[in-house]
Amino acid sequence: MKYRKLGKTQHEVSVICLGTMTWGEQNTEREAHEQLDYAFERGVNFIDTAEMYPVPPKAETYTLTEKYIGTWDKLKTHLDKIFLASKIAGPMEAGYIRGGNNFSKDQIKKACEDSLKRLQVEIIDLYQLHWPERTTNYFGQLGIESLPPTCEESFTPFIERLEALDELRKEGKIKEFGLSNETPWGVMKYLQISEREGLIRPQSIQNPYNLLNRSFEVGNAEISLRENIGLLAYSPLGFGVLTGKYLKGAKPENARLTKWERFSRYSNPEAQRATELYCELAQDHGLSPAQMALAFVNQRSFLTSNIIGATQMDQLKENIESIEIELSQKIRDEINQIHSKISNPAP
Repeated sequence: MKYRKLGKTQHEVSVICLGTMTWGEQNTEREAHEQLDYAFERGVNFIDTAEMYPVPPKAETYTLTEKYIGTWDKLKTHLDKIFLASKIAGPMEAGYIRGGNNFSKDQIKKACEDSLKRLQVEIIDLYQLHWPERTTNYFGQLGIESLPPTCEESFTPFIERLEALDELRKEGKIKEFGLSNETPWGVMKYLQISEREGLIRPQSIQNPYNLLNRSFEVGNAEISLRENIGLLAYSPLGFGVLTGKYLKGAKPENARLTKWERFSRYSNPEAQRATELYCELAQDHGLSPAQMALAFVNQRSFLTSNIIGATQMDQLKENIESIEIELSQKIRDEINQIHSKISNPAP
């Protein structure tokens, strides 16, 4: 395994991070623990979860993922070797999440304390804001041309959020703070206020990044490099699309996109065509499409950690093994040639 420092901290996190959003929906508690055991044995020390997981979110499964992690025996016996991340959900129409969730000081502190109880730990290493509270682009939304009038738009002031997170750190409930699904404007706003007020600063940004969606490179990548706020890349396989298993209309049994048509972000015709080209390129070089896609993400200079997810153990093993693959300049050039022809087909 390889490790990189998280932001400006001294925390060393594995370049492969174990994502958990299927646990409680597609994976049982026993299967979750099996994945955790294997990943830990392979040197993965970084685990990412969220109060909202599993996905798709439902009242009857809400918080199950954190609970499954909380009952994993090694979380208690090897806690000093594990870096645990969770997230507070942003606003959504779901009354079962704290009765109307936002990023007020009270809500941030309650969400964190509830996560601590479910995880059965005293401190969360990285606590993240899952998505913005304000009106902006995220989760594939594009084309904001106007914003609500100031008098009509209501969201918690950035300074209130930072003060709440700073208090949690002082209380010993979190170590670091990160952003997720955030825009360049949002990242710089948090940095500006944290520096001006001497409050906790963001150390990471968890956004989508893969061969079909390299939009992070426009704006956020420069911030990551100049401000040392590394990317935690999620959906590095584009919901599994980049494995090639959905090509030619295939619908594998129990696969995510087979079970839920709502996850169509990476399945449009242009994305399918790009996927065909990437799969052909991988095969030409004797690589599996999944490992080439993951290795590409692993090697990005602005990346801190690549969040993989799997429902089957063979998938997990293949994904973790991507850390051993170093793509040659020739392969990277050929990837960029495809990207120049079909750029960001699934932003």
